Amino acid sequence: MREANLIDGAWVAADSGRTLEVLDPATDALIGSVPAMGGAETRRAVDAAAGAFPAWAARPVEARAATLHAISARMAANRSSLAALMTAEQGKPLAEAEAEVDYARSFFEVAASAVEMLEDEHPEVPGKAIRVHRRPVGVAVAITPWNFPIAMLAKKVAPALAVGCTQIVKPAEQTPLSAIAFAELAVEAGVPAGVLNLVTGEPAPIAEVLLEDARVRKLSFTGSTEVGRLLMREGATNLLRLSLELGGHAPMLVFEDADVESAVRIAMAAKYRNGGQTCICPNRFIVHESIHDSFVAALAASSAALVSGIGTQPGVTLGPMIDDAAIEKVEEHVADAIRLGATLVTGGGRRRVAGAADRFHEPTVLAGCTGEMRCWREETFGPVCPVRMFRDDEEAIELANDSEYGLAAYAITSEPARIERLGAVLRAGVIGINDPGPAVAAVPFGGIRHSGFGREGGRWGLEEYLEIVTVSQAGG
Repeated sequence: MREANLIDGAWVAADSGRTLEVLDPATDALIGSVPAMGGAETRRAVDAAAGAFPAWAARPVEARAATLHAISARMAANRSSLAALMTAEQGKPLAEAEAEVDYARSFFEVAASAVEMLEDEHPEVPGKAIRVHRRPVGVAVAITPWNFPIAMLAKKVAPALAVGCTQIVKPAEQTPLSAIAFAELAVEAGVPAGVLNLVTGEPAPIAEVLLEDARVRKLSFTGSTEVGRLLMREGATNLLRLSLELGGHAPMLVFEDADVESAVRIAMAAKYRNGGQTCICPNRFIVHESIHDSFVAALAASSAALVSGIGTQPGVTLGPMIDDAAIEKVEEHVADAIRLGATLVTGGGRRRVAGAADRFHEPTVLAGCTGEMRCWREETFGPVCPVRMFRDDEEAIELANDSEYGLAAYAITSEPARIERLGAVLRAGVIGINDPGPAVAAVPFGGIRHSGFGREGGRWGLEEYLEIVTVSQAGG
């Protein structure tokens, strides 16, 4: 396992020699150490990306696409080791980590296909010959989160490299080893020196250089709304193009025509992936009064049956919270809801796991939740299901849209007219109807309002890294 950073094709340590420890959140065991890079090293990464850009952008589309296919193939060949590393530094069950590697690979396959389909356009204008073409924006930056270390990286690297951008990746401090392992595979797959660079360390000195350097033309960030606002402010000087996937607070509407058993199965799949530490998992369950009690009972039973533990252990379906602050936030939300009148149906506290750190929270179902509770207003980012009852469609839609966020929304119903309406009125960038997994590589993914802007996936993801240029020839 390499513990160095990639700058201009070389594997390097921090100038200071400082490192950051990477700990297993399930056990607190030391997994490894990574360089604590600063401003000087980050400038060299920008130098490398800027220097490599002309040749990479000029490389034929088919050649860049072939490199993306090669990256995907290397990931497939190393699926088990990538997944094991991700489980160690992030905590998710091994089966989920393996599925994440597959999901990440799909972005390289989709981007490779999509870039080969991009064509110039020729609008008809009397007296002119018009060509509208696209060209890569230049040096791009990817700042990735800890909850999906490989998938979020792939969402940003695949489209950038496909269209001809060069890139600097800054992974989360909790999960840098997965990113380093990916970078190794990218080099093996033939990515030239300087095209992909990776720096690890504390965010402030690295971000300062990236935001101030005018050669950086694009930044894609997945993380909190607060940090997204900061990046917008600091990137304004250079009019930096941004893609921001920020906080989510997804509603799940369960209508009266839903089959309770099927609805709970969908709810479980959507909610508990990665222990509820996902930006698109449902955080507010809005259930019709006619099936409310049966749904809550079945959801509580299924939730309580989840098995907590170290991700490599057989049968484990729920890993730890990423750190102490994360589990403390979950506890605060649960305590606040109960104080304000919610009914604790199941869970509510920590689970003790033999040989593990005290960082596992019970799957929790809260009934009778109201709008003043923190769990109903804020993203809990943990295994908590707040439930609220509704009487008619209008009330359900109003409750669903009563949030500053707008990343994802879910609904369970079989009524065609209702499905059509929900797709038009729910305020979210991604809407899953009877579908717990609406985010796939071939379709656009992203939020609205305080959940950010920009899209990842399919040809839409490529457009985020392209400039549109109009060439007008008189007399055409």
